[in-house]
Amino acid sequence: MTLHKGSCLCGAVAFTIKGDLQAFFLCHCSRCRKVSGSAHAANLFAPDATITWESGEKNARIYSHPETRFGRSFCCECGGALPRKAADGKSLVIPAGCLDTPVEINPTAHIFTASRANWDHDLETVPMYDELPK
Repeated sequence: MTLHKGSCLCGAVAFTIKGDLQAFFLCHCSRCRKVSGSAHAANLFAPDATITWESGEKNARIYSHPETRFGRSFCCECGGALPRKAADGKSLVIPAGCLDTPVEINPTAHIFTASRANWDHDLETVPMYDELPK
């Protein structure tokens, strides 16, 4: 059984997840692109995991998109992504970027690629910098 620690951007919310990460999806649907502001969301799925809120649980909010299974949990102070229960009520959905401990699982798949952003291709050819270029 694995233990992962995480927090929001401002640190107001901290949590511990106990359980194994089963899948790691990079979702390209338009809703995930909207909430991430990027090409995709990076979400881990842990069907048998439990979450313990170490601090700031009162700052955690959940947005459920009407008439869909889409949802998002976030800190009401900084907007940082947080874990939540999946629409099925069973699996824990964990935004990979909110974990403070290393993720030991590689992405499983890109999903909803039919919705992929038109600029999201050949990114391995774009120059890379260790920090903001001057």
